[in-house]
Amino acid sequence: MDKSLFNQFVYVWIIIALILFPILLKITAPYGRHSNREWGMTVPNRLGWIVMELPTLLVFVYFFLNSTSTERGISWLFLVLWVFHYINRSIIFPIRIKTSGKLMPLVIVFFALIFNAVNGYINGFYFGVIKPVYTVSWLTDIRFIIGIVLFVGGMVINWYSDKILIELRKNSKNGYKIPYGSLFRYVSCPNFLGELIEWIGFAILTWSLPALAFVIWSFTNLIPRALDHHRWYRRKFENYPENRKAIIPFLL
Repeated sequence: MDKSLFNQFVYVWIIIALILFPILLKITAPYGRHSNREWGMTVPNRLGWIVMELPTLLVFVYFFLNSTSTERGISWLFLVLWVFHYINRSIIFPIRIKTSGKLMPLVIVFFALIFNAVNGYINGFYFGVIKPVYTVSWLTDIRFIIGIVLFVGGMVINWYSDKILIELRKNSKNGYKIPYGSLFRYVSCPNFLGELIEWIGFAILTWSLPALAFVIWSFTNLIPRALDHHRWYRRKFENYPENRKAIIPFLL
């Protein structure tokens, strides 16, 4: 696939995300705290999580390395950032979470797998096969500096928020309590906020169309999920803090 055709594919992928966004705002994905059996066959939550997240890592690495050229330069750093995030996301995180007895619909796993595989493909193919030129001077470009700060900062927020949630559930009989501390003071889902910041940073530090597409898809998936979580917290806990927003402090 040449660069022109590849870009057209990515634009179509972005358009699909924009079309799906208002639809996902009206649908609560039935897994995790929203789990139910109305969506057909189910699999254990931990297994489903690994199966749907792992393709993002594997497909990116495959297409990044699937080239006769070894002249990828700074793009190797982008590979490291991607792999670092997704080893945690697809392997370490699902092993750590308390998911005993929880199920995930197979259809959710299937659609998430497609989403993750395509995003892994467009980014891995772009950096590995199309091979955009990044010289050493890119490391001192303001876009790279801002992007790497956002990426690392978002990752810290995401990981620390996940840590609070995991530790909270260890001492809860039904698996859920009101989370407090850190950015939970302002939003119900700082873990999602951290992930959004992380991928906004990646898009800026790479200044690439596929990374932008991934940001748009992240918004498409995480904003509706955060709103669902926020509404769930308010229904479940009468004393839930009224000043908290869903995902963006003071706004949403």
